[in-house]
Amino acid sequence: MSQVSRHYVLAAGGTGGHLIPAFALAAELDRRGHHVALITDERGAAIPGKPDFLPAHVLPPGRIAGKNPVNWLKGARGILDGRQMALRLFDSFEPSAVVGFGGYPAMPTLLAATAARIPTVLHEQNAVLGRVNRYFAGKVDAIATSCEEVDRLDPRHAGKVTLVGNPVRSEVLTLRDEPFPDFTEDSLFRILVTGGSQGARVLSQVVPDGLAMLPPALRSRLQVIQQCRPEDIEAVRERYASHGIPAELATYFEDMDQRLASAHLFIGRAGASTIAELTAVGRPAILIPLPIATDDHQAANTREIVAAGGARSIRQEGFTGATLAKQIQAMAQHPETLANAAHAAWNCGYPNAARDLADLVESFGAAPIMDVIRMDRKATPANGNEALAREPAL
Repeated sequence: MSQVSRHYVLAAGGTGGHLIPAFALAAELDRRGHHVALITDERGAAIPGKPDFLPAHVLPPGRIAGKNPVNWLKGARGILDGRQMALRLFDSFEPSAVVGFGGYPAMPTLLAATAARIPTVLHEQNAVLGRVNRYFAGKVDAIATSCEEVDRLDPRHAGKVTLVGNPVRSEVLTLRDEPFPDFTEDSLFRILVTGGSQGARVLSQVVPDGLAMLPPALRSRLQVIQQCRPEDIEAVRERYASHGIPAELATYFEDMDQRLASAHLFIGRAGASTIAELTAVGRPAILIPLPIATDDHQAANTREIVAAGGARSIRQEGFTGATLAKQIQAMAQHPETLANAAHAAWNCGYPNAARDLADLVESFGAAPIMDVIRMDRKATPANGNEALAREPAL
């Protein structure tokens, strides 16, 4: 029996952490013959990596934050305006389900979906349920999680929860079956350092000096690739040069998946997408959770991979050159130690996350008779309905 084409709306905040899994789900649903639309904010619409087939609809900002009542009113107005815009999209696009990936732009879309009685699914990337997902947890049909243990998830909603993992980019997932790079007592020791899309200043300040504190036999084999902020890059370059450590520095690496594939050790933040990619490929890591992350969710994100032996976690207040050097020595003093950590990280991965999330989303949707009606519309479009299905407009 052929797959019936349906329509789905994905709503995600304007950061890579929310949008990368949304893009992965969109690609899987498109592969299955469905039509997908994305609702996000201006930042999200501009993030690289959005599939060409995926139309993006920008909602007004609707974040209620701070102590200024004027900002509350502006935020509330943005949410209400966004809700109306989403309802107009639903009228033309007729989604079988709406999937929220968290972030404030998802709020008006989910409000519209619950008002229109459209089935809704939440996906939580982090080990702490985000604020928007917390608000809707009791109202949606299903909650997909990326971790076995998720903080701030009300036990009353346990019956809605399905563990699927966090979908990653296809180019990263293809690396899962490649072996860990050869690491012997004589080989190069390749370290990849990143701090998210904008880099992390603390990494630029600490990592070069920490690597310089390694024993000469290990330090002489180093080959470093580091992402830095534009304003930091020259100072970091000078610091590595003063230590005699070869380092390739850039503000952005287009081939980050290949850099990760060749790395023996990763040093960086503990965002949800970072953890998902490390465990998909199987790379050991030293993680420094962002201390200002909401609900300290980056620290929670490290629990599973650290417990498995695939990573070490250092709180930023204790992140010094000496501490970093000590942790690197513990992981790399014997070739098999690093390889074992890589395997432990690999075992924490969820390579079928996009498939399993798509299966969950497909389980909620229009009744079979509506699928037949929709297929009839595709076969005999009238008044531009087919164009609306493929290119919906708010």
